[in-house]
Amino acid sequence: MTEFLPPALILVAAALLIGPLRGHARSAVVLLAPLATLWAVWQVPDGVVTTVSFLDYQIEPVEGSALRRLFATIFALMAFVGGLYAFRQARWYELAAGYAYAAGAVGVSFAGDLITLFIFWELMALFSTVIVWCGGTPEAKAAGMRYAVMHLFGGIILKVGIEGVVIHTGSIDIQPMLATNFDTWMVLIGILINAAAPPVSAWLADAYPASSPTGSVFLSAFTTKTAVLALILLFPGEPVLIWIGIYMIMYGIIYALLENDARRILAYSIVNQVGFMVCAIGIGTQMALNGAAAHAFAHIIYKALLFMSAGVVVYRTGKSKCTDLGGLFRTMPLTTICGIIGALSISSFPLTSGFTTKTLISQAAVDEGLVVVYFLLAAVPMVRIFPEGFGLAAQGCALEHGGGDGDFLRAVHLDGYFSGVFLPLSAL
Repeated sequence: MTEFLPPALILVAAALLIGPLRGHARSAVVLLAPLATLWAVWQVPDGVVTTVSFLDYQIEPVEGSALRRLFATIFALMAFVGGLYAFRQARWYELAAGYAYAAGAVGVSFAGDLITLFIFWELMALFSTVIVWCGGTPEAKAAGMRYAVMHLFGGIILKVGIEGVVIHTGSIDIQPMLATNFDTWMVLIGILINAAAPPVSAWLADAYPASSPTGSVFLSAFTTKTAVLALILLFPGEPVLIWIGIYMIMYGIIYALLENDARRILAYSIVNQVGFMVCAIGIGTQMALNGAAAHAFAHIIYKALLFMSAGVVVYRTGKSKCTDLGGLFRTMPLTTICGIIGALSISSFPLTSGFTTKTLISQAAVDEGLVVVYFLLAAVPMVRIFPEGFGLAAQGCALEHGGGDGDFLRAVHLDGYFSGVFLPLSAL
C-alpha cells in the first residue's frame, strides 16, 4: 500500500470530533479541518497514489488529476464556507453530518475505482439524509424519508451496474464508457438519479427546502456535482446526455418561475443548472467538458451564496414564501446585495462566472454543429431576464405588496429564480 491517506479522512475525523468537543475546540475543528483538507487535496499528484488489496482486486482510494483536484478543491472550500455559515446556529449533529457528507464528496473526487466510488457515494447518501432530517419539522422528516428511499434505490441501481461491469470486463477501473448494454445503462441511470435527472428530478425540490437554512447550503453543493464529476469520468460524449440535459434545463426553469417558496425556487434552479453540465458532458469535446467542470465549480459558489441569502431571510423573518415577503431591502441591504450578485451570476450576466462557463458550453455546441442545442441553451438566459409570461407567483407577490407592473419587472429582471426573495428591489 502506498503511504498516502485520502484527504477525505480529514473531514471524517472532523465529523467524529465535532460531537465530543465543546466551545473553541469545536470551532477550531469546524474551521480548520476543511482548510487542512484543501491543503491535502493539493498534495495529491497525478496518477494512482494509493492502492489497497481487496479480495482479487486492487482498490485505488486516491487517484489524482487536474479535474479531480478541481472538484475536490471546491468541495473542501464549501465544507469551510458551510461550516463558517452554520457553526453558531446549527446543532452539532448537523455539522457532523455536513462534514461527513463533504468527506463523501471529496472521496468520490479521488476514487480511482468503481468500488471506492460506490462506498463514498453511499456515505454521501447516508449523511445528506441526516441533514434533511435536521430540518426538525414533520415536513423534513417526511421529505428525508422520501429522499432516503430515492437514493437507496439509486444506489442499488448503481451497484447492479458496477457488478455487471466488473463481471463482464474483469476491471474495476474508472474509465470512459458508453451506455451500450444493460450494465453501463444501470451505471448511467444510478448516476443520473443523483444528478436529479428526469423522471426523478422532484426529489431535490422536495428535500432541500425542507432542511434547515444552514443544512440547505451543504445540500446544494455536493450530491449533484459529484454526479457531474462521475459523468465526466465515465460517460464523456454519451449522446443521450445532451437531450437529458436540455430537458433538465427546461424543467428546472419552468418550475422555478412558477414556484412561490424561495428555497424551492433555488432547488428547481439546481436542476436547471446541472442540466447545462449534463448537456455539455453529452457533447463530449474538450471545450464542452471544460465548460461542464468550470460551470460546476462556479455554480457551487453562486448557488451557495443564494441559499445563504435565502437562509438569512428565513432565519430573520421565519417565512419562506414569496407572497409573505417584501420591503427587505430597507432592513437587510447586505443580504440583498449578496442575492443580487448570485442572481446575476446564475443569469449569465456579462463579466460574471456564469456568463463565462455557459459561453464555453454554448461554443462547444456551435463547434460541433449542434444548432438546435445552441439556440435552446441561448434561450434560457433570455427567459430569466424577461420572465413576464412565466413568473406568475412573483408577480402576485409584487402586486400584493402594492407594486405595479413596473415594480414587478424591476424585482424580477435580474433573475427569474430569485425574484420573490428580494422583492424589496422594487424600492430601488
